[in-house]
Amino acid sequence: MKIHDISVPISAELPVYPGDAGVSLTPVARMAQGAVADVSLLSLGTHTGTHVDPPGHFLPGGATVDALPLEVLIGPAWVADARGLPTITRPVVEQLDIPVGAQRVLFRTDNSELWERREFVKDFVYLEGDAARWLVERGVRLVGIDYLSVERFGFDRPEAHLTLLGAGVVILEGLDLRAVRQGPYTLLALPLKIQGGDGAPARVVLLEGELP
Repeated sequence: MKIHDISVPISAELPVYPGDAGVSLTPVARMAQGAVADVSLLSLGTHTGTHVDPPGHFLPGGATVDALPLEVLIGPAWVADARGLPTITRPVVEQLDIPVGAQRVLFRTDNSELWERREFVKDFVYLEGDAARWLVERGVRLVGIDYLSVERFGFDRPEAHLTLLGAGVVILEGLDLRAVRQGPYTLLALPLKIQGGDGAPARVVLLEGELP
């Protein structure tokens, strides 16, 4: 079995979505200065780096991140190779060979290469509303993408978010899929259990091959 860590490292150099809080890591105690242990203060937004969007992120009264069922966040997943495409539309997803019955779909796009850049890039690959509707119609329960949003930057209405979250579909954003090929995996996505959280950073891994 091979383990792929598809989370991005959290640091002050990590790009953040415009308007979101940046990352800061401040020393509180240091052994080098006589303290018994190293301790730091971490400050970051709930949608920093690799993170989970629950329905409550866009829908008043929707489920918050601490209420998400773990059986959605853990289980078989399909990585769909959508590289070379400027956006993900319904005709695109219809041609991506996503298996019938797939409940967790992660899109590998050209976005994964953007993690090499420290500044936020506005023209990333995103999910169109019609593609989101197709995924809902197919019974998908979790959708992931390899940059900080499934939504077009500068949207007038967040169609992809409203469509997916409105159907109870969990969204994973900020994945790094550079080392992952198209195909089947086992997904483990565990967000911080923030009470009433509109989102939470997560450590996300894919398991390739048979479990021991």
